[in-house]
Amino acid sequence: MRKLFGTDGIRAVAGKAPLDCKTIHAIGLALAHSLCRQTPAPRVVLGMDTRESCEWIAATLTHGLREGGVATANAGVIPTPGIAFLTRAHGFAAGIVISASHNPWQDNGIKMFGADGYKLADTVELQMEAEIFERLTNAQEPSRSAEALPAANPSFRDDYIAFLRGNVPDLRLDGKTLVLDCANGAASAIASALFAPMGAKLVRTHCKPNGRNINENCGALHADVVAKEVVANSADIGITFDGDADRALFADAQGNVVNGDAVLLIAARDLQARGLLRSNLVVATTMSNMGLEAALRRSGIRMLRAPVGDKYVLEEMQRSHAVLGGEQSGHILFPDRSTTGDGLLTALVMLDILQRSQQTLAALKQDLKVFPQVIVNVRVHEKKPLEAIPSVALTIREAEEELHGNGRIVVRYSGTEALARVMIEAESEEVMQRHATRIAEAIRSEIGA
Repeated sequence: MRKLFGTDGIRAVAGKAPLDCKTIHAIGLALAHSLCRQTPAPRVVLGMDTRESCEWIAATLTHGLREGGVATANAGVIPTPGIAFLTRAHGFAAGIVISASHNPWQDNGIKMFGADGYKLADTVELQMEAEIFERLTNAQEPSRSAEALPAANPSFRDDYIAFLRGNVPDLRLDGKTLVLDCANGAASAIASALFAPMGAKLVRTHCKPNGRNINENCGALHADVVAKEVVANSADIGITFDGDADRALFADAQGNVVNGDAVLLIAARDLQARGLLRSNLVVATTMSNMGLEAALRRSGIRMLRAPVGDKYVLEEMQRSHAVLGGEQSGHILFPDRSTTGDGLLTALVMLDILQRSQQTLAALKQDLKVFPQVIVNVRVHEKKPLEAIPSVALTIREAEEELHGNGRIVVRYSGTEALARVMIEAESEEVMQRHATRIAEAIRSEIGA
C-alpha cells in the first residue's frame, strides 16, 4: 500500500512533510535512479502552476535529479496535460508538474508522467517510495536549494498550443462570446493565445495570479461564478478550469452549470453519431449520477464505473478499449487524442461539437434528468477502513436498506486530501439529506479531525 503517493501524485502543505526540502530532494534522487536504470542520459521536463511555492519546490527537486544524473528542462507555468504532451512529443524520460490542482494556495504537489505521457504506474511509485523512505531515515535536512532553475523555454508552450489547435483545425468561433475562468492558475498563461485566434469575443476572469489566489472563489470548484458571468455578459458559453487546467466545467447561455456527466453524454452521442464510439461504451466513476447512466442507455450506450481518479478511469478504459471516459468533476479522457485529462482540450472538443451540430449547450443536454445528489465532506485525522468502524458500517447499511435500490450510496476517502466523502443519490430529497447527515455524523464522531 502506498504511503506517499495518492491518486494523483504527492500532495501536502508546501514546506511540511512530505513537501519539505528533505523529502523533495529524496524524491528527485529516487526518480533519477529509477530513470537511470531504464534510460542512458535521461532528461526530464518540469512545469508548474502559479503557487508561490512552485519555484523553490522545483529547484529542490531539480537539485536531487541532477545529483542523480538527470538533466532537466523547464516549461515554466503550463497546464499539467501540457507536460504530459511535451514528455511524449520531445522524448523526455519523464515529466514533472509542481501543482496541487484544485487545492488552496498553501498546498502543493508533485505529479509525474512516464516517457509515454501517462501517469506513473503504482508499481513504479511503490519502488520509489521504498528508496525515499530509506533515504529519509539517514538524510540531513537540506536548505531550500539556491540552485537556479533553467530558464523557462517559451517554445514548449507554443508546441502545446499547436497540439491543441491541431485537434480541432476547422474550429471557428466568430460571432460567439466566451467567458473563460482561469482560476488564477495555469490556464491564465495560455487561454488568450489559444482561443483568441478562433474569432470569439473573450471575457477572461480570474486570469491574474499572484501566487496566493489560485482557486480562490473561482475556477472549477466554484462553477457558479462563471455561470453568473455568462448571464451578465450575455455570452454563449462559459468555461472554467481548475488550478492546473486538467479539467473543465461549463455554463450554458442561461447560466446553468454543466458538469462532467453532461460532457460525457454530449461527447458520447457525438462519437456514436460519427461511428467512433467503440463498443458503444463510456467509462465513468462511482460518483457519476444515475441520470447519466439512464440517458446513455436510451441512446444504446453502456456505462462502466471505475473508482474515483482519472488514473483509474484510464485503466478501466484500457481494459475495455473505450475511447471516452471521465469524471463528474470535469476530468474527461479522450485517449485517441491525449494521454491524460486536459481541460483545454475538453473545451475545444465541446466547442467543436457545438459548431458542427449548430445546437446550444442547453439543447444537447436537455434530456439528462439528474437524480438529486448530495456530497458531504468530512475532514478526518486518519483514513481507517470505513468497514472496520462498526458505527459507520451500520449507518451505511441501514441507509442502503431503506433506499432498496432506488438510489446510491458511495462513501470513500479522498485520494488527495484528508477527507471522507459521503455521496448519496435518491428520488427523495428528504431521504437523501437525512442519510447523508447521519453517515457524515457517524464518521465525524469516530475519526473527525
